[in-house]
Formats: sequence, C-alpha cells, structure tokens
Amino acid sequence: MACSCGKKHGGTATCSCHHHAEFVAPMSALWQIYDGIDTKANAQVVAIAWERENGQIFRYDLPVPKRLDPEATKFVSLVVERIAKFIVWAAGGWKLYLAGPDAIVKPIAKAYTKKGARAFDYDFFTSIYGRPVEAVVVPLAKMPEACEKTALVKTVADGCRLGFDLGASDFKISALNKGKVVFSKEFPWDPRNNADPEYHYAMLTNGLKEAAASLPRVDAIGGSTAGVLVGQKFGLASLLRAVKEKNPEKFPEAQNLFNRIEKDWGVPFAVYNDGDVTALAGMITMGRKGILGVAMGSSEAVGYVDPKGRMTGRISELAFAPVDFNPCAPKDEWSGDAGVGAMAFSQQAVNWLAEDYGFKFPKAMKLPERLKTVQEAMEKGDARALKVYVQIGRFLAHAIPWYSEFYDYENLMVLGRVTSGLGGEVIVETAKTLLADVYPEWAEKIDVFMPDEKARRLGQSVAAAQIPVIRKKASR
Repeated sequence: MACSCGKKHGGTATCSCHHHAEFVAPMSALWQIYDGIDTKANAQVVAIAWERENGQIFRYDLPVPKRLDPEATKFVSLVVERIAKFIVWAAGGWKLYLAGPDAIVKPIAKAYTKKGARAFDYDFFTSIYGRPVEAVVVPLAKMPEACEKTALVKTVADGCRLGFDLGASDFKISALNKGKVVFSKEFPWDPRNNADPEYHYAMLTNGLKEAAASLPRVDAIGGSTAGVLVGQKFGLASLLRAVKEKNPEKFPEAQNLFNRIEKDWGVPFAVYNDGDVTALAGMITMGRKGILGVAMGSSEAVGYVDPKGRMTGRISELAFAPVDFNPCAPKDEWSGDAGVGAMAFSQQAVNWLAEDYGFKFPKAMKLPERLKTVQEAMEKGDARALKVYVQIGRFLAHAIPWYSEFYDYENLMVLGRVTSGLGGEVIVETAKTLLADVYPEWAEKIDVFMPDEKARRLGQSVAAAQIPVIRKKASR
C-alpha cells in the first residue's frame, strides 16, 4: 500500500510514520479488494448508484471476491460506504440504489436514514431536493444505468452577453460585445442578512440593467454563484441563509431567483456553481479540457469541465467527500465525518497539520490568520511550515487517482488562498513527484498545475457570460 509518507508498506492499511498521518489511501483500499479476485469466476459486483434531478444517475460498479470472510466483508463494506458517500457529494442525489451481498449493502442503506450514521448527508440532500432521501437494496439486474445530461459550453463569446458572479459580500457583472468586455463592475451587497428574497432579486436585476445599458441588446445571460444548485434552482446557499431562518415561507421564492430572472429577460440563460465556472475559465484561457479545479480556501471547493468541454451540473461538494479511509483521521466539525476533503485541502488542513508540527496559535486566532502565520513562516524557511505544505501535496497525490474514479479529467487545476506563495509551489511539486513514484499511470495522464495570470484575470463573470448558447435566428 502507498501511504501519505510516499512509502509503500505492503498490505498494511495504515502508516506509523507520523501519528497524525496514518493515512489510508483510497486507491490502495481498492487494490486490496482487487487482489482477492483470482479469476472472473471468483468475482461478483457490488453496484452503487445515486439518482438526482431529471432522472440523472451516477453509477459505480465495484468487483469484489465472491467468497469473503467476516473480516474481509467488514473491509469491503467500509470501502463501499465510502464510495457511496463520495458519489453523493460529487454528483448529488436523493435516491441511493445498492446491489450486492446483504451483509455489505444493507448497513449502508440503513446509514442513509434520518437517524442513521449518515444523518448529516440525509438532512442535507433532503433539504436541497425538497424530498426525503431514499436508500433501497435491489438485485443487480434492477440497478439503473448511468445517465448524465451535459451542456456543451462555447469558448467563443459571440453576440451581446451579460455575466454575473455572486459572492457573499459583493457580486460582479460584466458585459461582452463580440467577446470584448465593455462593462465590468462590482456591486456591494449583504444577501446573508436580508430575509426578503425581493432584496436579492432587485439587487441582481438592477445590476444587470446597468450592465445592459452598455450593449445594443442582450442575447444571453450566464451566471456563477456560491452555493449548491439543483439545475438552476438554489438548494442550500449561505446567500439565502437569512431567508431560510427568518422568513422560511419565502424560501421557495428565493430558491427560484434565477428562474424568475430568466423569465424577465427572455434570452438564453444558464447559471452554474462558482467551482464549475472556475474550471471553465481555465478551459477558456489555457485551451485545456477535462479540467478538475480544486480550490483550497476556507474549505475545499471543486469545479469540473469534462474532456469534451461540457458542464455536468454535478454539485461537486468534495469538501464532504472522503479522501482518507482511516476512520481515525481528523474529523470535519460540521458533518462529523473523518477523512473528508475539507480536512486535507483547506485552511482547516493547514491548521491541524501546523499544530501537529509544532505551531502554537492563540485560541482566539481565526483560521485565515493562522494560515497567514504559516505562510509567513514558509517565506522565512521554517521547516515546520514546509512539512505542512509537503503533507498537503502528499494528500493531493493520493486523491488524484481516486478523483479519476469519478471524474474523467486530464488536468488538475489547483488554486485558492492556501496555494498562495511558496506553499502552493511545494504542494504542486510534491504532488507531481509522489504521483510519478506511486501512481505512474496517472502521472502520465494527468497534469497538475496552478492557473496562470491570464486565467486569474479573466474573472468568473466574464467566463460565465460565455456559457449560454445563443439561438440562431431562423432564416426567412
């Protein structure tokens, strides 16, 4: 097995190289299962599928040995549970289908109930889809087939377009005329403390109208937003927190903000989460497709554009998706789960690793200030800070092939506040080196990089403006 230290420890599941880095690499867990399959006749399939909006299905089939002793059954069940959790936080879903031996799949189905082990996930997805999460065990022949509906994104900004990018403290709107930016402005707002959805609607509408005044007409509108989207409808978002908490009867109205604006303007309209639009910006500026963007900030934010340049509409909330299979890994305070992405690729990761390597922070010091302290130490050549970034790079190396089990990508774009300065360079170079050593097949396929200055300058609102497809007028 390959652990976070970069060494191979044979068949062991953990590494004692560092007490906080007893890391169980997901791919090693899969390989351990595959090693038990001698022939096709010795194999059976455990299938996992999540259904989300519009009948879309994400399915994953895991071959496992037909004969499993109790210890092996427990191990396979752990791996299958981690896969089921990864899929729902990658693609989204309201219904879980499981097929396989009862001893493996029935406990997982039970976990996705209101009082089950995955109660946090149950509540989260019940909230965003507006219907209770279901988990059912079915025969393999009854498992639904994979089905995802993608949207091709043009990279030529034809016509007259508006693009917006909604953040917590301001939003930005840009206007493009045949690809040239003719208007770009940031509008301050306070959505999280306004309980009337009319506030959100009026602010965005007024901004769009101001930008539209710089164009002869508006042919399309594209958007980028923080929060979870189900199609073009808000699921959960901090932007709507005040509405949900103080004015809950108006929350459905707030969730349909974008549908209302689309109806007002009557032009092609498309909005995606800000992670996907970040990946799109990388595609536009660098000419790359098949991009998985991983932003390491206050949490882990992820976006994706597939190898054909299409948006998938997945939620890609990988902050809650497992990347370390050790049940004793550091736990995320919100979800209560161990080994999830937020604990490996964010300010939270910097914090617990820094404390582990000897940094002492005042209790009152917030995570952004702790990150800044570590970054400053890194610039001064502090060996403890170097260890922090090397460890995050190791985590990333082990996550890259694991992510490729669920995302078809050739480019991993790393960005975010954690990657600023020398630390970001160490993360990327460490990931590349360990990837080549432990996972050479993936090292040849996947390029790990940080966005260049052109991609940073493009901006979310300009990239978002290029998402909708302008309808061709019928010739007379």
